[in-house]
Amino acid sequence: MRALLLAAGYGIRLRPLTDTIPKCLVPIKGRPLLEIWMERLREAGIGPFLINTHYLAEQVEAFIGSSIFKDQVTLIQEKELLGTAGTLIKNLDFFQGKEGLLIHADNYCLADFNDFMQAHLNRPQECVMTMMTFRTDAPRNCGIVEIDSRGVVFDFHEKVESPPGNLANGAVYILSKELLKRLRIDFHSVTDFSNQVLHQLVGYIYTFETKNIFLDVGTPEAYAKANLC
Repeated sequence: MRALLLAAGYGIRLRPLTDTIPKCLVPIKGRPLLEIWMERLREAGIGPFLINTHYLAEQVEAFIGSSIFKDQVTLIQEKELLGTAGTLIKNLDFFQGKEGLLIHADNYCLADFNDFMQAHLNRPQECVMTMMTFRTDAPRNCGIVEIDSRGVVFDFHEKVESPPGNLANGAVYILSKELLKRLRIDFHSVTDFSNQVLHQLVGYIYTFETKNIFLDVGTPEAYAKANLC
């Protein structure tokens, strides 16, 4: 299964660390975050990878060029950021008409991707994608989802003051080939996946909750916690 890793962000909340290093390469226990992603994905038989770049793109290019994953990676540099949905839609051909993964690669994730893919295979028939979720200690800073007894999303709460729970969207998705085809037709002009696509699919999104470590490392506090886990 192919995977698109979104890795073009500025990591503004992590400054001054990200003044000189892109967020996707910040070290977790001495290893670049992007390396951890690709290693765990490859262990689950996932690949090849498409990675978008923008901020400090030359560092990402140098890292990939010297890594063991270089033959499995295609880099696309965005002179202007296309947005999470914009990047996906522009590169739909990468998936070759098959289902694939869309990943926000700026989180620290030790989920079991074999279990994730198995959950997707066993999803309710009407669901066109599977979303990875996790329990968060800071629900006000996350997109919180509400699910029914089958694990299907019936509501979203994007960074609200008093969310109804702590089950957070991990921004790691398996997209069915049917959804990828629909994106090309019905969502060809959107730019943001969370705000412009997900809300249109309520009732058709299955969820998989990882019990393993999953942290948004976007703040100094969360980044420090990731390095201690």
